[in-house]
Amino acid sequence: MLKKTNAWLWIPTLYFASGLPYHAITSISDIMYKDMGISNAQIALYTSILLIPWTIKPLWSPFVEMMGTRRKWTMTSQLLLALCFIVVAMFIPSNNFLSLTLSLFMIGAFVSSTHDIALDGFYILALPQEKQSFFSGIRNTFYRIATVFSSGILVMLANRLGEIFGNKTWAWSATFITIAAIMAVLYLYHSKTMPVPDADISRKTNGIKEIFANFGDIIKSYFNKKGIISTILFLLLFRFPEAQLGKIGKLFLMDTESGGLALSLADIGFINGVIGVIGLIIGGIAGGICISRKGLKFWLWPMVIAISLPDIVYVYMSMAIPDNLAIIGSCIFIEQLGYGFGFTAYTLYMIYFAQGKYPTAHFAISTAFMSLGMMLPGMISGKIQEWLGYEKFFIWIMLCTVITFLVSALIKIDKNFGKK
Repeated sequence: MLKKTNAWLWIPTLYFASGLPYHAITSISDIMYKDMGISNAQIALYTSILLIPWTIKPLWSPFVEMMGTRRKWTMTSQLLLALCFIVVAMFIPSNNFLSLTLSLFMIGAFVSSTHDIALDGFYILALPQEKQSFFSGIRNTFYRIATVFSSGILVMLANRLGEIFGNKTWAWSATFITIAAIMAVLYLYHSKTMPVPDADISRKTNGIKEIFANFGDIIKSYFNKKGIISTILFLLLFRFPEAQLGKIGKLFLMDTESGGLALSLADIGFINGVIGVIGLIIGGIAGGICISRKGLKFWLWPMVIAISLPDIVYVYMSMAIPDNLAIIGSCIFIEQLGYGFGFTAYTLYMIYFAQGKYPTAHFAISTAFMSLGMMLPGMISGKIQEWLGYEKFFIWIMLCTVITFLVSALIKIDKNFGKK
């Protein structure tokens, strides 16, 4: 193992390894449950509850901070996730598949959130600040590629396996075996390519008492940071529209009733996995490059606009009900392009706010607020959609973007932060 390696060798794959289990648990599960006849309200509620481990992860982030290295935590978590998805695959064909798979998804969520704590800390320790700002766009892009891979390529795989097996249950089981295999391969790859930074050390403690004392110091120092109220509001509400749209958008594409587009799994996979990823890559990389040149403060408002206004494509689709895949794909491309560009600002602000004595734990606390901001609106999004219908629901989403603008106006950023 090398003290230093080229960041291009491990950052893209590490954030793919972070995004794949997260979206397999919270996003691919949406599509699987919809395909197997579960209602929108149930899907939105149950899969949003799976966000709880990411929301409460600051409770055990001090243990990651104090015990063992970030690298070791990251590697171990990837191996455990591979094992978890194998068990999920075994439970899918069972009679009680809903309760059993949800239980395993919850276990996997705790492991995945631990992986994220360690990985984000490792990223901060392994890279100087100027490279952190440049690679923020890259890491966001590959994290989102994992999102699109989950709801795109893997959904296409499930569709194809369903045609081969003649059984959607076995098709989804084989799909999760594939996810487990990918995580196992990534574990082996990262064991060779991840660097061993000098700063990534296990802090010596005098036992549980000191750990909890440090935990108190971590919490106190986080909430004593300047601008904490504005930051919490920003972290909770910046993605308020996305928290709802992310749950319902793909269900809208699948739904054969109530004004949905009734696309096949293959069509959804192609639109999300090919068209969407192109827009995402362009937006994410452009966001990182732009911030590295003129800083986060300069690009904040263009990125707020980019992440908000393209959501209007769903209003159009719900009104027009297009059956042309080129039109639908163009709408998804525009929305993903804006999301990839705009989300860069959100991630880099969390890095900015985490600077100080406990960067790993403070970043984890920020991502917990982010997760809470996704979980709560997501839990009720299915009920709101069933109450309003798709067309009025997407108009509601556009009204919600006003909140994104308001909370973005609250935060303060050093004008030089993020500049190369």
